Amino acid sequence: MQITVTVNGESRSGDVEPRLLLVDWLRNSLGLTGTHVGCDTTGCGACTVLLDGKPVKSCTVFAVQANGMTVETVEGLKSNGQLHPIQAGFKENHGLQCGFCTPGMMLVGKALLEDNPNPSESEVRWAISGNLCRCTGYTNIVKSIQWAGQQLQSAGDQS
Repeated sequence: MQITVTVNGESRSGDVEPRLLLVDWLRNSLGLTGTHVGCDTTGCGACTVLLDGKPVKSCTVFAVQANGMTVETVEGLKSNGQLHPIQAGFKENHGLQCGFCTPGMMLVGKALLEDNPNPSESEVRWAISGNLCRCTGYTNIVKSIQWAGQQLQSAGDQS
């Protein structure tokens, strides 16, 4: 089946089997390996991408379901050589250790901040509750997302 998806701002087309998972199309056909494969059951969130701006676990979405839609992966966060504030937040606040969960956490955080630019700790923890991290204990992930929100608000105030 022929699909066309806007991936990280670029129109991408391809012939896919109807049963091909979005995560596999992104990784194997498009070479976007920042989307990780973890549990294959939606339990870990390592495969999280933004589908039309909403976080989804791409291990349970067929590539054909994304036809005509927009997908953002962690590779799409950086713009004009500059880190997105969510990426800078993880760097500045030590929000990662092994990095396996980080792409999914960043994308969930970005989606949260678009809906709620100043989330409380409990709101961040709720938003990331579908994404598992085995290394950090989540404290610095929460700080990273809140820091990014502050940066985005400051940038908006200067406009």
